[in-house]
Amino acid sequence: MNTSYAKLDASKNEFLSFQLGAEHFCLEILKVQEIRGYAGVTTIANMPEYIKGVVNLRGSVVPILDLRIKLRLQNIQYNEFTVVIILSLQGHQVGIVVDSVSDVIALSGDQIQDLPEMLSCIETRFMTGVVIMDTDTVVMLDIEKLLDKDELELAVSESLH
Repeated sequence: MNTSYAKLDASKNEFLSFQLGAEHFCLEILKVQEIRGYAGVTTIANMPEYIKGVVNLRGSVVPILDLRIKLRLQNIQYNEFTVVIILSLQGHQVGIVVDSVSDVIALSGDQIQDLPEMLSCIETRFMTGVVIMDTDTVVMLDIEKLLDKDELELAVSESLH
């Protein structure tokens, strides 16, 4: 069992599962503010490739990041299933582009396994564990580690100028 999730043993916590290409991921549902269709992103010059731009969300400017690019996954065309998950992270709103949202899953700590040893050759600092669900392996993301504070502040400050 992943020791960072030992506190989940007594009760089930909910996670939002989503897809990027053939890979399945999940993140804590408490960080999710809303899910929207992908549309109308305003690009910003000189930003990292994974920052697609910004959207106006009820008067707030929200940076939009593509997790496929950030995680160096194959580039997949946006389609009618492509969505943006709006997150509330470290006092900021940020959107992440994913291929599709799968489900909300309830997990207890004993369902979460440590990352396999063979993954040690790739960067796993933002992956907290894996969950085997039927025939799928779902990778748990620590979205705040994936989008570190400096990157969030850069994306937010540039989007406001």
